[in-house]
Amino acid sequence: MKKLSIVSLISIILDRIIKILVVSLITSPIVIINDFFNITPAYNYGAAWSVFNGQRLFLILISIIVLVLIYFIFIKGKKLKKMESITLGLLTGGIIGNLIDRVIYGYVIDYLDFKIFGYDYPIFNLADTFIVISVILLIFIVYKGDLDGSG
Repeated sequence: MKKLSIVSLISIILDRIIKILVVSLITSPIVIINDFFNITPAYNYGAAWSVFNGQRLFLILISIIVLVLIYFIFIKGKKLKKMESITLGLLTGGIIGNLIDRVIYGYVIDYLDFKIFGYDYPIFNLADTFIVISVILLIFIVYKGDLDGSG
């Protein structure tokens, strides 16, 4: 639980610092790699791809419910391996990072802006990256039979 908490806390701090810097210092897109990657401040009032746009309370409640479920399904009473702790720490850190935005501002601060093979991918943030990577890792961990005591 200690490793998980440390990973989660580091994830939240990194996410907060970057979001504060983006909002404080960047007012228009900054081209990093032409026609591929920009830093573009954006405010998402929904979830991924702006689904549930304007549903702040609903998204806050869903985040809290998911955090509680993660605790009771994957953490409580379990002796987690290092990779499991890192994965769940990234997941909870990412969820909490975006939850903080929703509670404080009413929207999530996004800034990573990619155009991939001509497709202008929706702008996202570090917390979103933590969530996606950890969900992929969690699928592999559960598939292997870990986290349920059988692996």
